Amino acid sequence: MTLTLAFAAVLLVAALTLLWLGQRQLIYFPDTSPPSLERAGLTGAEAVTFPTSDGLRLAAWFVAGSGPSPRPTVVVFNGNAGHRGYRVPVAAALRPHGLNVLLTDYRGYGGNPGSPTEEGLADDARAARAYGLGRPDVDATRIIYFGESLGAAVALRLAVEYPPSALVLRSPFASMTLIGQHHYPLLPVSLLLRDRFPSIERAPQVRCPVLIIAGSSDTIIPIDHTRTLYDAITAPKTFVEIDADHNDQALLDGEQMIQAIVRFVNKL
Repeated sequence: MTLTLAFAAVLLVAALTLLWLGQRQLIYFPDTSPPSLERAGLTGAEAVTFPTSDGLRLAAWFVAGSGPSPRPTVVVFNGNAGHRGYRVPVAAALRPHGLNVLLTDYRGYGGNPGSPTEEGLADDARAARAYGLGRPDVDATRIIYFGESLGAAVALRLAVEYPPSALVLRSPFASMTLIGQHHYPLLPVSLLLRDRFPSIERAPQVRCPVLIIAGSSDTIIPIDHTRTLYDAITAPKTFVEIDADHNDQALLDGEQMIQAIVRFVNKL
């Protein structure tokens, strides 16, 4: 019996060690191939690059909006999968409303160098913001951060550090720890997790207007988790619920979501 228990303990420690070492492969799912702007079919879009503070150079796409320049600009921070090519529909939907859109990619995504980590993504977000502010066609007084899912945590952190005109969060979670515990209730997530994205702790520090969009049928980020984050925000805020799951078209470029963003931005 003693040997059996010891063997089981060794197996448990080995399994937890593997989880510790490989956990980022369970969080980040980058499409590492460089997307083609030509195949994306975004007329007037521009392939751009900008440096990060730790020496990487990241590729992104800048999509010019309609109307006179300088324009309000939406900086898009993606979820944990794919690359900027998958976010073309949201840029195409926003540009006719006079909005520039900067489609970013994190390190390790879309042909970019490096590997994603929580601190790395925060640095990438700062670099994207700095690039946008340096363009003459960007109205520096009307910068909007748009974060989806994991990118909502990235955008919220950036909003605390460098307040934008407005913050749009699509399917945000309160913290990676809470979401991990939801999906893996038998694992000691709070002890193992390295990248925690504690948005719930940062939420009271946000000072700009906030729009939160959530899917009522979201199976990845349950809407109750999103409401927990919403309740922690003390800035002026709006909650829009859409009948959709996490990756449904309605939460990519659906009419209800796009119109909610446009109405929100137009109030600035």
